[in-house]
Amino acid sequence: MPKEIKTDESAPNAAPQAAPETPAPALVDEVSAAPAVNYPVVGIGASAGGLEAYRLLFEELPSNTGMAFVLVQHLDPQHPSLLAELIGRATRMPVVEATDGLAVAPNRVYTIPPNVTLGMLHGRLQVLERVIERGRHLPVDEFLRSLAQDRGSQAIGVVLSGTASDGTAGLAAIKASGGLTFAQDQASAAYWGMPGSAVAAGCADLVLPPREIARELVRLAAHPLLRQRAIPEPDLGEDASQALAKVFMLLRARTGNDFAYYKQSTIRRRIRRRMLVHKLERLGDYVRYLQNTPAELDALFHDLLINVTGFFRDPKTFEVLRDIALPRIFDACAASAALATGGGGAGRLPQVRIWVAGCSTGEEAYSLAMTLIESADERECDAGLIGTFQIFATDIDEQAISVARRGVYPERIQAEVSPERLRRFFLKVTGGWQVSKALRDRCVFAVQNVVKDPPFSRLDLVCCRNVLIYLGPMLQKRVLQMFHYALEPEGYLMLGPSESIGTQADLFALVDQPAKLYTKKSVASREGYNFKPRTPYQDALVELPPPRLGTPGRSPQQEAEELILARFSPAGVILTADWEILHFRGQTGRYLEPAPGAASLNLLKMVRRGLFVALRAALLQARDSGVPVRKAGVRYRSNGSEAQVDLQVLPLHAVAGGTPCFLVLFEEPVAPAAPEPARPAPGVAEGAANAERDDYLATLEHELTSTRDYMQSAIAEQEGTNEELRSMNEEIQSANEELQSTNEELETAKEELQSTNEELATVNEELESRNAELAAANNDINNMLASINLPILMLDNELRIRQFTPQAERLLNLIGTDLGRPISNIKPNIEVPRLEELVRRVINSLEVESLELQDNAGHWYAVRLRPYKTLDHRIDGAVITFMEIDEIKEARRLRVTLADERRLAALVRDAADAITAQGFDGGILAWNPAAERFYGYPEAAALALNIRELIPADAWPEHERMLEVLRAGQPMEPYRTRRRTRAGRELAVWLVPTALLGADGKPYGLGTTERVFDEGET
Repeated sequence: MPKEIKTDESAPNAAPQAAPETPAPALVDEVSAAPAVNYPVVGIGASAGGLEAYRLLFEELPSNTGMAFVLVQHLDPQHPSLLAELIGRATRMPVVEATDGLAVAPNRVYTIPPNVTLGMLHGRLQVLERVIERGRHLPVDEFLRSLAQDRGSQAIGVVLSGTASDGTAGLAAIKASGGLTFAQDQASAAYWGMPGSAVAAGCADLVLPPREIARELVRLAAHPLLRQRAIPEPDLGEDASQALAKVFMLLRARTGNDFAYYKQSTIRRRIRRRMLVHKLERLGDYVRYLQNTPAELDALFHDLLINVTGFFRDPKTFEVLRDIALPRIFDACAASAALATGGGGAGRLPQVRIWVAGCSTGEEAYSLAMTLIESADERECDAGLIGTFQIFATDIDEQAISVARRGVYPERIQAEVSPERLRRFFLKVTGGWQVSKALRDRCVFAVQNVVKDPPFSRLDLVCCRNVLIYLGPMLQKRVLQMFHYALEPEGYLMLGPSESIGTQADLFALVDQPAKLYTKKSVASREGYNFKPRTPYQDALVELPPPRLGTPGRSPQQEAEELILARFSPAGVILTADWEILHFRGQTGRYLEPAPGAASLNLLKMVRRGLFVALRAALLQARDSGVPVRKAGVRYRSNGSEAQVDLQVLPLHAVAGGTPCFLVLFEEPVAPAAPEPARPAPGVAEGAANAERDDYLATLEHELTSTRDYMQSAIAEQEGTNEELRSMNEEIQSANEELQSTNEELETAKEELQSTNEELATVNEELESRNAELAAANNDINNMLASINLPILMLDNELRIRQFTPQAERLLNLIGTDLGRPISNIKPNIEVPRLEELVRRVINSLEVESLELQDNAGHWYAVRLRPYKTLDHRIDGAVITFMEIDEIKEARRLRVTLADERRLAALVRDAADAITAQGFDGGILAWNPAAERFYGYPEAAALALNIRELIPADAWPEHERMLEVLRAGQPMEPYRTRRRTRAGRELAVWLVPTALLGADGKPYGLGTTERVFDEGET
């Protein structure tokens, strides 16, 4: 390997400037890099076909990009990996296999070891035990997730060729953290499974071939935004606030939505990603790009919207809703219905009204509708009530609303919706499930910006889950006030798991903390709320309405009663359990006065100092006991003079919604009658008594003054302590808001990751089904090949062995490890001449070749070579079959022999000479028609005779000599002899004897050809 080029170790953080069109960058120290070094880390995942993609990528990468590269490949867990060695041949960067705790350094390549899961923590690689998720090993997802958490915006994910969908969730995590993601394009990928899954899920920012990905990485290495960690607020350059305002203005002009007061960290992270995708370094350049490219405004708008939802998300939340909120809503609705029909026509309409704000693609609205119907069925509510409930579902995203209106969802919802609900509320359609018409008719979907558009009214429930986390504090305050206005006095508000009402605790009371279920508080009415479109710079607070002075159409009796109450009833106030004043009655100025500082309607802050202790004690006692409490003769100072008042605290029970309230009355004590003057006593006694009485009164006044001063000092000290506690509480609340903001950030990333995980689960289910079908098909093929009992050999285009049957294993002398070896390396038991030439001819010509060969054991085979065709009709090798034809060969031989014998038999049958076959014992074995004519014996009769019956006595010696010669295996010359016919006549015969040989080559008989002639012939 060439020598590594290094820079001065005193500058390990030197940022590279490499780019194809720029001068050579300053190189980065490749050795002494600590985990805290500010450099990007590139995680690259691949599976089948990934080795070639790795090679193309690293051949294009220079050795001084300043990035670290971690390769995560699907490896055989049982064998050592050669990945580091193979990649080292394609790059000048050092390539090492990862070890536990190894610090990642720039300009180095790290490969995953076999049978492990790889992660990253604080810039160091962590080697963990192999993790199996749902029966599958997903090392790419595991590493890319940890990379996103560790490096944030400096994480880069790349998914190359491979099957299945590993890497999609990892790219989604990197994208959510602000990093960049790449996927290999389909044209260059040997297997499109992994990159195709990432592209289909929308997780890949750029889809390119490996060499183009390498060039983009070189360009990104010099990009200044990639060198900034962007946590928590990414720096987008100078004058970012002004440039962001321009972006918001362009977005508002294009979409009608103002994002200026949304959560800025999320907005900036999304804008930063779009800048990296379009190779822009400054926000001002991106603003100009937006001005010239309206389509980018649409892309940015949809990137800012996070549509993450599902059916029955957080199931326990719906259980709380069904157990607590819905029964009360049904009871209130039934009571209103009864009042409207039988109570004089008063009361609200008997209709349940629900608003789902930020409904996304509608799953939450339909989930609420199903829950409402099921709860009503359990209570056996009136059918008319169920027929009138209405759910209003709104969202800012028109595309998401279109999906909700169609009501068609993919097959994966079967994991979220129970089979009973699927049967009742859904219809099976091609490719998914569609909500039934009965359910669809109860949901009204509309495009609405909850921040600026008027709300619905007279609502029983507002469901706004995971929307407030994307809004700034000002918008959160305005939205919560709108919800308070829209709800009925007994209405409920349901928020997301990471949301709360924050500073609006005076508007809502908590019902269930885990489910984030709140109920509306009975506070001062906010009539005159302005629903005109407002800019984010306008506060959402409204003024209290002016007091009503009277109602037209009063009767004299009513007016008289009001006058009597106003003049003769004691002054008082109505307040909540938090001591907040709801209503003033009579003249309370003598007892109450506004406290310095921020305006407040808290009674204990407004009551005059002398009344504080007694009033607070009475309030606490009345709240704890639930019975009226009276404090008589309480002294206080008003306008520089002392006075007394009787305090009375009365609990109020008949309050809407069950929220306790209290009535506090200030009663002037009745002055006692003046006592009669005492009779004057004698002078001395009278003077002494007066002096003693004066001393006693002075002592009592002194003690009373001291006690009052002490009480005032204690009260002042307590107020000071309360102020300190209030200050500490404000600091804690501020810290809590910061923690909540961080939690909302995490929730945002969680929502985005959940969306990707749901898509990944859908892809996994489809792939699992296809894998099951493929396994069944493979089993069928394997059993078929094993049952065929034929030697079959399959070769690829490079003449390497790809598969063979057990019979071919014996015939061709193969073993299991020969898979992948060239056929030329095999020494089979049967020699196929010019095999490679024949295979290439078959692949090129697509014609079948046949030949017959004999193996080393003498067995004959018919060999047939045909092209190997894939399902898409590509030629990917050849198939060679061997069929044993020994029996066919024997049948052919027997057929030839039989033909020869038939010809010989015809010759014997049609011959003019007598032809016979005899055993050495004289038995006749064969007898032709000419012998029948000559000797007069039919064939059947002749075969029952012995040849001795045809030989005259004088010819016997000569016949015996012939038998001895033939039995000895010697030839016998033809000779003349005599034969006797059936009629007894003797014939002169010219006899030609021939020995008959058996299978062992020894004579077993003889054949004769006998021609009759006249004895006068020579």
